[in-house]
Amino acid sequence: MLVYPCGLDVSSSALRFLAARLREHRRALGTRWRRPTAGRQALPVLAHLRNGPAYAQLAAGFGVGTSTAYRYITEAVELLAAPAPTLAEAIQAASQKAYLLLDGTLLPIDRVAADRPSYSGKHRKHGMNVQVLADPAGRLLWASPALPGAVHDVRAAREHGIIDALTGNDLDRWADKGYLGAGGTALVPYRGRRDRLSAGQQAVNRSHAKTRALAEQTVATLKSWRPLRKLRCSPTRVTSLLQATLCLHLASSGRR
Repeated sequence: MLVYPCGLDVSSSALRFLAARLREHRRALGTRWRRPTAGRQALPVLAHLRNGPAYAQLAAGFGVGTSTAYRYITEAVELLAAPAPTLAEAIQAASQKAYLLLDGTLLPIDRVAADRPSYSGKHRKHGMNVQVLADPAGRLLWASPALPGAVHDVRAAREHGIIDALTGNDLDRWADKGYLGAGGTALVPYRGRRDRLSAGQQAVNRSHAKTRALAEQTVATLKSWRPLRKLRCSPTRVTSLLQATLCLHLASSGRR
C-alpha cells in the first residue's frame, strides 16, 4: 500500500480540544503508558471524521494496525459525543436571538432493501433523519439524535421535544413545509401550487425562502464532515458519530 501526506481543513483548536479530552480520559483510566501521545492519537481520528478514509488506509498512513486505528477512533468518538450540547443548552444559548432556523435532513446510509424503517419515501433512499437548529446567521447550534429515515420531519421534531421546548420559550422558528401542523411559533410557508397562491402569499413565501436558505447552509456545513455524506456504520452508532462531529465543529469554530 502506498502512503502519501495530506492536509486536513480543520482548525488546530479542534486538535487541541480532542487531545485534551484524550489526556483526561487516560488520567481517569490510570493509563501509565501508551506509545502515541494524545495529540498523535487525535490526528487519525480527525482524519477519519473529516475525510472518511477506510480504517486500513488510516492504519497504513499512521503506522498502526487496522484494529488499533479502529480502537482509537471508537474511543475518541465516545469521548467527543459525551459533551455535545443538549437541546435545552442550545435553546438557552440562543434565547437572546430573534428566531431560530429548524430543518431536517437525511443522512444516507449503506443499508439493504429489507431495512424498511430506514427508507425515506421522500428521498427514495435509505438513511437516518436528523433535525438541526441554527441561529439567524446560519451557525449550527444543535443536532438531534438520529431516527430512521422513514420518520417524517414534523414527527421527528415532536419526538425530540423540539416543538414543545421552543414554544415554551416563545422563540419563533422558521421551517419548511415539512413542519406544517407543528403549531406554536412555527413559521412555515403557504402550502399550494404557486399559480394558486395570491400575490401576497407568493411574496411571503419568497421572503420566507430567503430567510430559510441559511438553514440549508447549516445542513451543508454539517455534511462537510465526509462520513455523514454516506454512513457506513450500524444505525445504532450514528447518533454518537453525529454528536462527536457536532462537538468538533463547535470546537473548530471556537464555540466550545
